[in-house]
Amino acid sequence: MATDTIRIGSRGSDLALWQAHWVRDRLMERFPGTAFVVEIIKTTGDRILDAPLSRIGDKGLFTREIEHALLTRSIDLAVHSLKDLPTSLPDGLRLGAVTEREDVRDVFLPRPGNPIRSFAEQPQGAHVATGSLRRTCQLLHVRPDLKIVDIRGNLNTRYKKLTESDWAGMILARAGVLRLGWEDRIGESLDPLFVLPAVGQGALGIEIRSEDNRTLAAVAALHHQATGQSTTAERALLRALEGGCQVPIGAYARVMTGSQGAPRLVLDAMVGSLDGKQVVRGTVSGSPDHAEELGGRLAADLLERGARGILDTIRSDTHGNPAS
Repeated sequence: MATDTIRIGSRGSDLALWQAHWVRDRLMERFPGTAFVVEIIKTTGDRILDAPLSRIGDKGLFTREIEHALLTRSIDLAVHSLKDLPTSLPDGLRLGAVTEREDVRDVFLPRPGNPIRSFAEQPQGAHVATGSLRRTCQLLHVRPDLKIVDIRGNLNTRYKKLTESDWAGMILARAGVLRLGWEDRIGESLDPLFVLPAVGQGALGIEIRSEDNRTLAAVAALHHQATGQSTTAERALLRALEGGCQVPIGAYARVMTGSQGAPRLVLDAMVGSLDGKQVVRGTVSGSPDHAEELGGRLAADLLERGARGILDTIRSDTHGNPAS
């Protein structure tokens, strides 16, 4: 491979390519003498569209094939939605940079023709689509009357399904909606403490080979410190809970200015049952320099206050009945 070319691996959806091209363009601005080429790689999660994510496993669904390309040197870096990247990476790979976070909130997109644009004002028994157990749990916890519709596919596919349905609307991550230029389709943005986002939501993770100092030096220019600290805390929590898309877990960390003017990291998180009837929430705060420790501490607190029982039940049901 020519020394002046860096190959970027990406999934092939419109959103994934927007993200890869965004990273490529930022790198081209900083390193005009280097060629940056985007390579499309199809993942297991892209191929299996007829089953909920929770039924087909969650370890590397959207990353495994891309990571293989990294390890075999077919590509030099991979751009992921950080929420799709497992908290434990394969030997030989590392997270080289985390980009500045887009808006972390989830949004309600009403079906075209639905005159009620606000999620809060949808009628009793409304059908709301989402492919996320995290969202399902939290929505049912506050609105047990809702009929949740499982939906898969890229954002264009999901929106097409919505337009052809009689559903009230669907819930998506605001970051992806904004990146595709769909802001006018948003009916309501949900408070992140009302529906806690996915771990890493809104941030891009740039994965590289562990010993590739050349690529590390390039992508380090895109790293955003506060986002890196926030997502480190969230990913530490998720790792300690051993969670994934089969388990309803939400987390939201942010770096704020404390009362004495010093930066303070605040982390909120939840673990819930699949039906939303049980939800354990907690919060912790401390120095951003201790992000990993804060995530682990909040995970331990949640487990002690009931999350362990919820997780054990979910895993027991999943292992005992793979189709559940």
